[in-house]
Amino acid sequence: MDKDNRPADIYVRFLQLANALRGLPSLPSLDPLEDRILAFIARAGQARERLSVRDMMAQSELGSPAMLHARLKSMREKGWIVLSDTDDTRRKQVELSQAAWLHFDKLSKCLVQATRDASK
Repeated sequence: MDKDNRPADIYVRFLQLANALRGLPSLPSLDPLEDRILAFIARAGQARERLSVRDMMAQSELGSPAMLHARLKSMREKGWIVLSDTDDTRRKQVELSQAAWLHFDKLSKCLVQATRDASK
């Protein structure tokens, strides 16, 4: 395989393009645990699954309930997620904000661009 045209090159190019996005005015950055929580919420949203704070607390890999609440509060203040009311006023549904979906759209474009660059 040509050293300059490996599949890993696509991923590295994507990382470079995605890193350039971080320099643009956008949403505040997330810590590694918040990144994992964001990915969890995004997968649920993509699958059109309703996700409550209680559902998330059942996921031990996301940390203790107190830590999860703190991270959700931080992510909400940063603009990454929204909490919306449900039929049960004690339960809140967790969803990505419109700004977070736009961020994912930009990352997707970076991935497409990295793939195109590799095919040249």
